[in-house]
Amino acid sequence: MNYDILISFALATSALAISPGPDNIYVLVQSITNGKAYGLATVCGLITGCIVHTTLLAFGVSALIKANEHVFFTIKLLGALYLLYLAYQVFKSSSRLDFNSNTAPKKSLKALFVQGFFMNVLNPKVTIFFLAFFPGFLFSGTMNTIWQFYILGGIFMLVSFIIFSTIALLAGQIKVFTLEHKNAGLIFKWLQIIVFIGIAVFILF
Repeated sequence: MNYDILISFALATSALAISPGPDNIYVLVQSITNGKAYGLATVCGLITGCIVHTTLLAFGVSALIKANEHVFFTIKLLGALYLLYLAYQVFKSSSRLDFNSNTAPKKSLKALFVQGFFMNVLNPKVTIFFLAFFPGFLFSGTMNTIWQFYILGGIFMLVSFIIFSTIALLAGQIKVFTLEHKNAGLIFKWLQIIVFIGIAVFILF
């Protein structure tokens, strides 16, 4: 078992979770406009949805690996190219952070949990991202790949939950910081670009 790969995976996940994206921005807006509990309910729904993607990935890709190792290499190659594409998309996007409260109508905690769950499960981009991200971090030549994917999924969910929950709890301070520091959006933008490119290079080499 290669613990260095697991540590690299946890660090990459941390950087991705910190970088502003649709999910953590939505959590932030819910916390700012409706309260921390509503942000946390959204976090729980989003993270729970990851179980579905991890399961699909574990059984689907593990079957492909077992059938043909060349197919697995192709999956990793396409995954790296997709991550480079995401880096390019971020590069083209605006660095402005939008905290528009109109995007966060107040709902019950249960409704926000359910919404967060389906926001994750029904988003095909999450499935594609998991497919691009996880295979490059398989960490053992002897352990069953299904278990490896579940362990990676567990690490991804734990790290993301901690960081997303922190965002929900510190929402007010985060908003003040980003408004006071005009370059914050630009810094976060380039953080995303560097992380996507770094993961793509790691997967390939």
